[in-house]
Amino acid sequence: MPGPDEPVVIVGIGEFHAGRSPMSSIGLGSCIGLVVFDRDRPIGALAHIMLPESQGRLERPAKYADTAVDLLMKELNRQGCKTSSLAAKITGGASMFQTFSGNLNIGERNTDAVRSHLKRLNIPLLAEEIGGTVGRTIVYYPAENGKVSVKTANGILKII
Repeated sequence: MPGPDEPVVIVGIGEFHAGRSPMSSIGLGSCIGLVVFDRDRPIGALAHIMLPESQGRLERPAKYADTAVDLLMKELNRQGCKTSSLAAKITGGASMFQTFSGNLNIGERNTDAVRSHLKRLNIPLLAEEIGGTVGRTIVYYPAENGKVSVKTANGILKII
């Protein structure tokens, strides 16, 4: 179990981390911070998803919603988690550019894509802090039963 002095693993754009250490993604705007965790054990994973579709690209699978969900599930299975014990939380998906709308709203498209892939894999989405127009920084704590701390760019802190 991680101690209070354990460093937080920073997960950058298009990256992921799985394990028992606290994990963070800084400055999620239209990107999605996807946390998939085991409801029965203190382990989980975080991906910093940038775009909804990989369009066949194989490099950096955590960068795309359609490949990141599978990636996290397989990685947690590899570390001994049962798929039936997995659950998810999502953050981000903001509309960072007010002048764009419709098809260019990457945040909304990212959110829809992640939800769709979670549903396809029967991974329940237990909480979300998404949308709006401000960026977010998150910290996920595997030892605390899927706890995610979400701090918005305007200073509001929420726990999901």
